[in-house]
Amino acid sequence: MTTIDINALALVLAQAAEAEIRPRFRALAKGDIRTKADANDLVTEADEAAERFISREVKAQFPGVLFVGEESVAADPALLPKLKDADVAIVVDPIDGTFNFAAGVPLFGVMAAIVSGGETVGGIIYDPMGDDFVMAEKGGGAWQTGDHRPAVRLKTRGGAPLEAMTGMASTSFLDRARRARILSNLAKVAFVSNYRCAAHEYRTLAGGHLHYLMYNKLMPWDHLAGTLIAEEAGAYAARFDGSAYKPHHVEGGLLVAPDKESWEMLRREVFVD
Repeated sequence: MTTIDINALALVLAQAAEAEIRPRFRALAKGDIRTKADANDLVTEADEAAERFISREVKAQFPGVLFVGEESVAADPALLPKLKDADVAIVVDPIDGTFNFAAGVPLFGVMAAIVSGGETVGGIIYDPMGDDFVMAEKGGGAWQTGDHRPAVRLKTRGGAPLEAMTGMASTSFLDRARRARILSNLAKVAFVSNYRCAAHEYRTLAGGHLHYLMYNKLMPWDHLAGTLIAEEAGAYAARFDGSAYKPHHVEGGLLVAPDKESWEMLRREVFVD
């Protein structure tokens, strides 16, 4: 089995951002932004160029590894099912928060997950604007590093009463009736928001600044790295039915909370079916 050096992979993400992402920020021409599924689902020239850069470097440095990128799967959907049975795979979101990037909002990230034997064993979230990383390897804790600062171990917040909980929830992929119920139930918590960028939502939770995250649509490039980082920082994560979230899952929802007791309370009181 190929061993992936997570620090080498992190460097590739930073190099892609320097070469292909930051130079295009607030400098995209009209033709550099295109829609995919709808007007809120965008791809830019920066997404595609960054993924090409990362894919080229991954194949050169880690030969034989399955590369699964968001834009690669958009071009070839048959690539995604291969993730389930891959010995080793690297899953990449070249720009998470493309809507923000295209709008000139400096809230986006580059994410990569390392999958081995059907489990996520490494995760990286790089902030191109802050030039730092949040990273985790399974069993090794979650760390923030970069920008010439010493590495800091991350720890999530402890539990709290429901009315004191703060967090992020993405409700856009819920059916209308369930969305209405959940939005009403969110009045029970202290705070709910959404960055339109899972990369920064996971970073914020892992840093101890939120209690919960909720997502309905589960594409692996959006959630594998962040979920591992959150768990290594002390959080409890599971799909809505209580089952573990695995790399091949693309549905079933995801709820991340400070601990299992908090998870069960949020599921029962807020994110009920």
